[in-house]
Amino acid sequence: MFRNQYDTDVTVWSPEGRLLQVEYAMESVKQGSACVGLRSSTHSVLGALKRSVSELSSHQKKIMEIDDHVAIGIAGLTADARTLAKWMRNECLNHKYVYGTPMPSGRLVTDLADRHQRTTQTYVRRPYGVGLLVATHDKNGPHLYQTCPSGNVNEYYATAIGARSQSGRTYLEKVYESLKDATKDDLIMHALRALAGCVSGDGELTKENGSIAVVGKDEKLVIIEEDELQPYLDRLELEGGTNKEDEDEEEGSEGGGDELEAMET
Repeated sequence: MFRNQYDTDVTVWSPEGRLLQVEYAMESVKQGSACVGLRSSTHSVLGALKRSVSELSSHQKKIMEIDDHVAIGIAGLTADARTLAKWMRNECLNHKYVYGTPMPSGRLVTDLADRHQRTTQTYVRRPYGVGLLVATHDKNGPHLYQTCPSGNVNEYYATAIGARSQSGRTYLEKVYESLKDATKDDLIMHALRALAGCVSGDGELTKENGSIAVVGKDEKLVIIEEDELQPYLDRLELEGGTNKEDEDEEEGSEGGGDELEAMET
């Protein structure tokens, strides 16, 4: 992807009108471990694959709690995500202190997108190399947002980001019309089916590398991991498998699962 003198600084335009440093940051999102999100009329659910740098290390958490009604799933540089998560927590706390109510999700993600965008206009900074899925529930119902290093933000019914995420998106495209009336458990199962197709190589979705977050009406955020996740995985196994039908196609288009482990994406 090297573009000679036009990718040395984030403020330098290429002759084609592109900011190559921003595109490189967006590429780091594609190389991060997969994260999926979906919502119904009552709940928002995130699912993420946790990655370990070796068999001797623990798995890196990919879902972070921001507030009682907000969670994020990350794909990209984990260190950048922690910085953004700390800022988001401060914003939620300040809003609750001043106004006495939880921060509206639309305002939070708009401010987050502005924070992403500012780094693309300043030569002394680099873009955040992480994409976020933001699952929230406020007075207007459940929401699912996706942010981008370029500063774009979009709201979705269901989506997936990260390495090998095309398989997850293909599955979600088939079922998203039925998600509106889905129960909380149904959403969790859909998230696990989408995640199962994003596991690289001969690996499989387990309680060690899987993680689920659920937030809904009159319910505080709950993160389901380890032994709490096992009953859902057992149910998935009884249903007869995983969603890996598009893995080979996605591996060719996005580079497979052997991404920059040293950067812990």
